[in-house]
Amino acid sequence: MCGIVAYAGPRPLVPVLMDGLRRLEYRGYDSAGIAVVRNGGIDVRRSAGKLANLESVLERQPLTGTFGLGHTRWATHGRPTEENAHPHRDCTKRIVVVHNGIIENYLTLKRELAAAGHTFVTETDTEVVAHLVEAEWQGDGLAAAVRRALGRLRGLFALVLISADDPDTIVAARQGPPVVVGLGDNECFVASDIPAILAHTRDVIFLDDNEMAVATPSGVTITTFDGAPVERSPQRITWDPVMAEKAGYPHFMLKEIYEQPWAVRETVLGRTSVESGELFLEEMKLSAEALAGVERVVVLACGTSWHAGLVGKFLIEELARLPVEVDYSSEFRYRSPLVDDRTLAVVITQSGETADTLGALREAKRRGARSIAICNVVGSMATREADGTVYTHAGPEIGVASTKAFTSQLVALHLLALALGKARGTLAEDIALGVVRALETLPLGIEQTLKLDQAVAEIAGQVYEERDFLYLGRGINYPIALEGALKLKEISYIHAEGYPAGEMKHGPIALIDDGLPVVAIAADDGVFEKSLGNIQEVKARGGRVIVLTNEAMTASFDGLLDTSLDFLLAVPDAHRLVLPVLLTVPLQLLAYHAAVKRGCDVDQPRNLAKSVTVE
Repeated sequence: MCGIVAYAGPRPLVPVLMDGLRRLEYRGYDSAGIAVVRNGGIDVRRSAGKLANLESVLERQPLTGTFGLGHTRWATHGRPTEENAHPHRDCTKRIVVVHNGIIENYLTLKRELAAAGHTFVTETDTEVVAHLVEAEWQGDGLAAAVRRALGRLRGLFALVLISADDPDTIVAARQGPPVVVGLGDNECFVASDIPAILAHTRDVIFLDDNEMAVATPSGVTITTFDGAPVERSPQRITWDPVMAEKAGYPHFMLKEIYEQPWAVRETVLGRTSVESGELFLEEMKLSAEALAGVERVVVLACGTSWHAGLVGKFLIEELARLPVEVDYSSEFRYRSPLVDDRTLAVVITQSGETADTLGALREAKRRGARSIAICNVVGSMATREADGTVYTHAGPEIGVASTKAFTSQLVALHLLALALGKARGTLAEDIALGVVRALETLPLGIEQTLKLDQAVAEIAGQVYEERDFLYLGRGINYPIALEGALKLKEISYIHAEGYPAGEMKHGPIALIDDGLPVVAIAADDGVFEKSLGNIQEVKARGGRVIVLTNEAMTASFDGLLDTSLDFLLAVPDAHRLVLPVLLTVPLQLLAYHAAVKRGCDVDQPRNLAKSVTVE
């Protein structure tokens, strides 16, 4: 969840480190620091708070060096203070470490090391690693000492270390949180995520769990923790570095909302035929025969991806006639799930590194399930461990609140549902062709939907001071209500609840009083009349309604809404199975504009991180 960047090579060191940390700010953090090797020793600069504070420290106490590392910390052990900020040093101050994750047995190790004479100066679990490597140093170099130390650590962690006694060498280890090694011309990079180094190299190697990398300007060596060599070729990242910049938008989130036509188009591009309805999903790797043998699907995801999975349930059950269970990854792995070799496990993760989802994937595979990952990052852990992948091609998503990754996941789920339906023979050709053509025209529909931006901003200007919201939807669109409520909570800190509209009378209706904003999704989705009835119930109790519908249904609201209090937003008409994608966009904009009006940090909401790589 924190950010790591390290560098050895000819470039000016501190600018590389600071630029990398800025590009990782979206991950969430509360302190920062860098360490550089110079004149045979290691100098460290740290600060609590944002990177601007660290920059002020560096202005007062400049640094230069030949190789080094940096870190943005999200506090777990110890308060977010300068003292607890990474990097951390050993007693000799010749070894430094940065760390993402949790060392579960740090107290035991700390007591042991303290008894042996080591002096600790922070409250963190990370400092233990520096002292442990010091204790394991036997004159055979940093990598050997780290390997011995790894055998004593328990937990989930990404570690990156340097030593003043091992020039131009960066040692990294992974057991859980992601680590990526970048290769350049007589230079090397190590980071926790691709955007940190994308401006400098596109050739990267992702570490697997239980792997350690020794990177120098002349190359990288990868082994297991036990020392067994690992052969792995670099992967070429196709993202353009410019894609990770704001490009004139005030926030990454707004930029990424507006990138959705492109992201959806890229996710569909080359995978469908609008003439025959044929699909081209070679990366999925599972044959038609294997898909035909599936008797049950379990979708495993967290947060926004879980909402995408709920939409996927409707799609797969309708198009492939398979029973689908959508489970929280964090719950699935800690019970005894009913999974066997006739089950298809579909894991949805933007980063491919979500700890709970990786754990759930492994549990499903252990029980014999076939597996597919829906993922945005080529070469990430989920894509390496699943049997096959349906990649989303959304490009880097920097804003913590997912937008284009979510809509791209919905499109990928459409493709998966079509593939399952075709393999099982449950999908008529005309129905398949209708969905394929709807997906091909979807980017244009999103472009038209984005024209609602100003109208949504005006609505946000009238409701942003409210304390509570209720979001309602039915059928395939009730997950969109859940996602809309989550977005509002995430970035504006307004309490919001999403419900299937039919459940309103089973409890939530008690919350409706004079003026409560109720966002009601009522589109041409097969249950429109039912949704209309729910809106009437809200109005009868004094609720203030924000109706989200499609253009063909707008006349149905004549006389129902109070033009001075209520609001109506209409997206373009579309196939009912792709309407959820269009209906998502105004809800993203509503959350965005409400957050801006409230003065919130839109791209880095409090307490949240982009990738949750620890439990």
